[in-house]
Amino acid sequence: MSTSLEGKLVVAISSRALFDFEEENQIFEQSDDRAYMALQLQRLDTPAKPGVAFSLVKKLLAFNRAESGNQPVEVVILSRNDPVSGMRVFRSARHYGLAIERGSFTRGQPPWRYLKPLHANLFLSTHLSDVRAALEAGVPAAQVYPQSAHAGSAYPHEVRIAFDGDAVLFSDEAERIYQTEGLDAFQRHESAKARQPLLAGPFKPLLAALQRLQTEGTPGLRIRTALVTARSAPAHERAIRTLMDWNIEVDEAMFLGGLPKGEFLREFEPDFFFDDQTGHVTSASRHVPSGHVASGLTND
Repeated sequence: MSTSLEGKLVVAISSRALFDFEEENQIFEQSDDRAYMALQLQRLDTPAKPGVAFSLVKKLLAFNRAESGNQPVEVVILSRNDPVSGMRVFRSARHYGLAIERGSFTRGQPPWRYLKPLHANLFLSTHLSDVRAALEAGVPAAQVYPQSAHAGSAYPHEVRIAFDGDAVLFSDEAERIYQTEGLDAFQRHESAKARQPLLAGPFKPLLAALQRLQTEGTPGLRIRTALVTARSAPAHERAIRTLMDWNIEVDEAMFLGGLPKGEFLREFEPDFFFDDQTGHVTSASRHVPSGHVASGLTND
């Protein structure tokens, strides 16, 4: 009988996004893949330390309830690692109780082409080129910053995810007005179009999938989402009305009017934050797990 991942929340993730392989990666950068493979084989029985996206993956997998047969979440390793190093990845996952069964290891070749057959809802990788290719293929994707702070432990029964608005949840239509004509023109444009929904950005499908997962429900677990945007009043209204038009809810919305996002995110304590601007991601990464969504005008 064939197996299908359709209808599940599918997260594809690279080994460096899930586990801390920075020391091993230095060997790869300084030498070659054979030295890297030898080191990974030498450490085969040593579990890798949790990486930046570890908390997000662990909490999402908790939505799978073996006793009921309900398995709404699938996590797949999609890695430029070689198959030998892949053994350590799977052993590390088993050590931490992560029920990850599937993976593709491409030994340096771009793995993003396997996203479509996986029906992936999200791809997390440390390789910017793979992230760009995934986004161009229509898959929500972000470049994980390996030096990001790790998620806190204050909310063990909530998956907390924060999103930027323009060029992430929404299209970059309004962002283009701001970049080319300035703040005043942006505010006038958004006020005039307050009742006209923005087009979807690359991460709308993920937000919708998370809402479906929340609606289906798992006792004792929930998803909490936040919109964290540089918008301020009166441009806030179009963002809210767009989400209403999509019939998608967020739990919190922060309209910061250009204030640095990092300290606000520190207080929200997300398991992951997505933003299209590297400056915001760098600021946020000092406090929370963060990823760069390489889409929109600022990333052309």
